[in-house]
Amino acid sequence: MAYHIGTDCISCGLCESECPVCAISKGEAQYKIDAEICIDCGLCESKCPVSTISE
Repeated sequence: MAYHIGTDCISCGLCESECPVCAISKGEAQYKIDAEICIDCGLCESKCPVSTISE
């Protein structure tokens, strides 16, 4: 199961720079994770300052 970013995202971009497979990109309202690319490593979750990323 891929990680996803909740609506509390503050668009800081820390998760995007941490992703080793470039599965995270800036969406219209917030960042988003492409489930097809996500490898479930959890690095993004550990970098999120508002804890809005989860499995």
